[in-house]
Amino acid sequence: MRIACVDVGSTFTKAAVVDTDTGALLATASHPTTVESDVLRGLDAAVAATGIACDEVRVCSSAGGGLRLAVVGYEALVTAQAGHRVGLSAGAKVVHVAAGPLDAAGLAALRSAYPDVILLVGGTDGGDAEVLTHNAGKLARSRLSAGRHRVPVVLAGNQDVRAELSTLFGDAGTPLTATENVLPKIGVLEPGPARAAIREVFLRHVIGGKRLSKGPRFASLVRAATPDAVLRGVELLGDELGQDLLVVDVGGATCDVYSVLTPDAERAHVRAEAAGTLWRSRTVEGDLGMRWSAPGVVDAAVAERLIPSAEELAVAAALRSERPGLVAGPDDPLDGRIAALAATVAVRRHTRSGPDLRDVRLVIGSGGVLRHNSPSFGRAVLRTALADTAGGWALPRDPAVVIDSAYVLAAAGLLADDHPAAALALLGSLR
Repeated sequence: MRIACVDVGSTFTKAAVVDTDTGALLATASHPTTVESDVLRGLDAAVAATGIACDEVRVCSSAGGGLRLAVVGYEALVTAQAGHRVGLSAGAKVVHVAAGPLDAAGLAALRSAYPDVILLVGGTDGGDAEVLTHNAGKLARSRLSAGRHRVPVVLAGNQDVRAELSTLFGDAGTPLTATENVLPKIGVLEPGPARAAIREVFLRHVIGGKRLSKGPRFASLVRAATPDAVLRGVELLGDELGQDLLVVDVGGATCDVYSVLTPDAERAHVRAEAAGTLWRSRTVEGDLGMRWSAPGVVDAAVAERLIPSAEELAVAAALRSERPGLVAGPDDPLDGRIAALAATVAVRRHTRSGPDLRDVRLVIGSGGVLRHNSPSFGRAVLRTALADTAGGWALPRDPAVVIDSAYVLAAAGLLADDHPAAALALLGSLR
């Protein structure tokens, strides 16, 4: 069976055709994403450009800004933090985090963040449910909308009030998906059910609501948000290799970092946190990118004292932001400097969020700036980030560094659940 695995990105749509009987990568192709008209135009063009007749098309998407998630929690250091981590692992861009009882100002701030989905968390199972119940009432009555539709809510808090709050949202006509608690007890983080629920809501409510395409076909093809598919591929590879992995994806609009670490009771005890330990995590940096967000890279690098104020680099970044379709020459040195700074800042921020990366043995680079230049160019970008010891970060110690030049991580993630052998064969180039 031949399946076209397609990632509809903000700038480019990438297609990879896989033989699911052997896991062989038969062809790849790309086409500019056609958000301005209908994303199916670019999607169909990318699949056609592979030159292979396919039996099925599977899609992951970050077009139209991807999945915008707001988290409403009980308090900042525990349940709201746990919800934030779970949202990122689900492939969302967390655009707002609220903690404590919502009031008029809090609702206004939430509304101004324009979320596609709200993750409502709060309380451990059997614990205090007062704030969770208060916030549920506020959200149910607020009639928050995204375009013509009510903003759907994923409820993943204290299970003691799950049935009561489900009835509350149902009576108010607000779409609700209720699932297990992300933090059933202090220090225990359970991301799986909420991550699955967010994916379900993304597919059912968000894709169609973004008006990326006319008719139902595009929504029927989409299986996941792109970051969720990539993390699934990274998880599969990490489980197969039995070792810690790090992925740095330097995109046009964001720089995403994924880590898959082996659960370790001793390490968890040393890093004991009330919000729990997330062994498979992702951070997304919306101000770091090679095109749309290039000026943010320079600003962040100056703020982090990686560089002094650099006029030449600022001019180059501004040009890339104004012309996101710009194709630089092979191993362009300015692209290299911006990419290295973006990766360095993104890895710094990822380590600050908690993961201990010292036992990472394999670092994978992804993103167009790494795929479309020489392997030595991509490895140099990543080595710069991995050599950043200025802040005492818990960075990998002499890992192998590879580039996902065929862009197989997202494709593997799309195949992982029902074609795991093919997905693992596809990931063979990254071992």
